Amino acid sequence: MIRKGSTRLSPRALKQIHGNLVVSGIDSHGLQPLRDLLLSCIASFRGSMDYARRLFDGIPSPDLFMHNAMVRGYTHASAPRGAFDMYRRMEAVRLRPDGFTFCYLLRACCSGLPGSPRAGYQVHAVVVKLGFLVDVFVRNALINMHAKCGDLGIAGVLLDEAGEQDVVAWSAVMAGHAARGDLDMARHMFDKCRFKDMVCWNMMLGAYAKHGEMEKARELFDRAPEKDVVSWNTIITGYTAQGSLEQALEVFDEMRGSGWRPDEATVVSLLSCCGNNGSLEVGRMIHSLHLEDRPPETIVTGNALVSMYAKCGDVKTAMEVFNRMKERDVWTWNSIIGGLALHGQAEKSVQFFDKMLRERIYPNEISFLCVLGACSHAGLVEDGQRYFSVMKDSYKIEPNVRHYSCIVDMLGRAGLLDEAFAIVSNMRCEPSTVVWRTLLGACKIHGNVALGKLAQERILSMNGDADGDYVLLSGIYASHSEWLGVETVRRSMDKRGLRKVAGCAQVDRKTASRSSP
Repeated sequence: MIRKGSTRLSPRALKQIHGNLVVSGIDSHGLQPLRDLLLSCIASFRGSMDYARRLFDGIPSPDLFMHNAMVRGYTHASAPRGAFDMYRRMEAVRLRPDGFTFCYLLRACCSGLPGSPRAGYQVHAVVVKLGFLVDVFVRNALINMHAKCGDLGIAGVLLDEAGEQDVVAWSAVMAGHAARGDLDMARHMFDKCRFKDMVCWNMMLGAYAKHGEMEKARELFDRAPEKDVVSWNTIITGYTAQGSLEQALEVFDEMRGSGWRPDEATVVSLLSCCGNNGSLEVGRMIHSLHLEDRPPETIVTGNALVSMYAKCGDVKTAMEVFNRMKERDVWTWNSIIGGLALHGQAEKSVQFFDKMLRERIYPNEISFLCVLGACSHAGLVEDGQRYFSVMKDSYKIEPNVRHYSCIVDMLGRAGLLDEAFAIVSNMRCEPSTVVWRTLLGACKIHGNVALGKLAQERILSMNGDADGDYVLLSGIYASHSEWLGVETVRRSMDKRGLRKVAGCAQVDRKTASRSSP
């Protein structure tokens, strides 16, 4: 029963089975039921290994299979220390590891945590000592580990010692060069590889796209003997990351014309670009085409739709999508809270933030950024100050420069310049030019000459030499008829070669329409 239903059993059901085994004598059932139960626990507890470890510790003599299952579970749960703790336990009970053990351990060494590369070298030494270097899977795992940890020298030596082109190992070293920005070396290896598979092609496409080399990415894409959905998504995402929506849509049309069905990653990438570009009609078209495929409802796509409609100003449709979603996370709430605040419904935005807290959704730093911005625009000073305190004291979220800018802007709009300056003076991080410019703008609005001059001096000390800062300070002096101050500012501008640029407006007269093929 455990084996057949292991992938479908809930954590509660697994605990009941575990309890029955304990009551009837856990060592009286043989190892196979315990193996199946252990694998089910590792798979069913969503990244937490605590219960699986309790089960493991209660097994009288766990075998190599069980130890490997635990090492793999800790690795997949991004808990490398647990994986190495399990390996040390194997050593303590004199249980000889096999190739699977080392493959999982080497994957754990790619976690990026401090000490991971050192642990990788130690595993490498044990692999050599025990003679596992001849195992092609272990060797490839070693090459991948060294490449991901940045030691391409050792990775290259291992690749050369292999004596034959293994596309998995080859792709790992290529990816290592690409990760540190050496695209020429990555391309050299790509061209040199005789047995390129889809993973190899997509890795090189992804390297170009990630570094913004879209001309080279498109040239390689057009040369590819075959493409899969990852290939298409890589090019589309590369263009959307640059804000090149028109080119992304051209590839999207090609994709559909070639018989490929866009997946969730395609749709989310395009919707994100539509939101950032304010392209509401295109976003609606993507939404419509997506619905034609009758896809399953997912929180990822729902979040992308809410965000796109909210950013484009269609708050009504954003709210409709939000209300239809069966499951929401903090990003869903952030999108609707931020969208309401951005488009003139700041008080409703604050109400939604409070509703999110009542529904026990744990806010993150973006949540507080959205609600602080809403408080600033709505003039809700007391609420803003309360949320700022709650963020620090109740949720232990350290404010960053953007949070401080919101608070300074809120207090500045309300004319509370002394309070705003006190916030800046007591910041736990170094105030940026953005914070000081926010304060300078408030001084311009409320005519505080002394504080405005101080803010501009701080901006200058941080190499902020924008003409707008001088214009703001000049305006502060002029509003108080302090013409000597105005003249001093203008002389400073002349000395630095700055000048006030006349304002202009630009209107995009072009409108675009697209029809589905």
